[in-house]
Amino acid sequence: MSMQLNDRNQMAKIWNLVSLAGLLICVALAFWAYKNGILDSVDTLQAFIAKFGYGGMAIFVLIQIVQVVIPILPGGISCLGGVIFFGPWLGFVYNYIGICIGSLAAFGISRMMGRPVLHKMFSEKLIQKYDSWTEKDSRFLKLFTLAIFFPVAPDDFLCYLAGTTKMTWKQFSLVILLGKPCSIALYSLGLTTAFRMIFSV
Repeated sequence: MSMQLNDRNQMAKIWNLVSLAGLLICVALAFWAYKNGILDSVDTLQAFIAKFGYGGMAIFVLIQIVQVVIPILPGGISCLGGVIFFGPWLGFVYNYIGICIGSLAAFGISRMMGRPVLHKMFSEKLIQKYDSWTEKDSRFLKLFTLAIFFPVAPDDFLCYLAGTTKMTWKQFSLVILLGKPCSIALYSLGLTTAFRMIFSV
């Protein structure tokens, strides 16, 4: 039992280090972009991204997939990035594609590995908070659907948690594909509005 606890603590430390490294890389990239005038305005930022053509789109979608499978940054930040980088419509599409693929991947990983993956990637406090949702399969499906439609819970964790329940691939896929547009739109609209208010002051 103590060995399992030590393994969990070790994995938790690794994930914390990965998250910290990801955050530091983002800060470093933001500083570099600021020093080179890329962040002078939304137009200069979009012009820089446009230089990469479809490569820029592919990299962003990949980042969205990875940030769901390995939650390093809050999903809302990357959603805002998609809207700023590519505009509201393309940004929404790229966010949707990346997040849906990442969500399906997270579900598949936990379906194969089972509950141990939850303890390796997430805190015990978070697991205990949402474990009661899984007491009844029908209850979990309803709560999970609401959480995906409206950004009120940690979606990345819930995708992993769903993979440890009796939820079918069909049920999960339908909830993700139909529910994500609403949550992504709410995230994008709310954060974009806040972003414009902050930088217009």
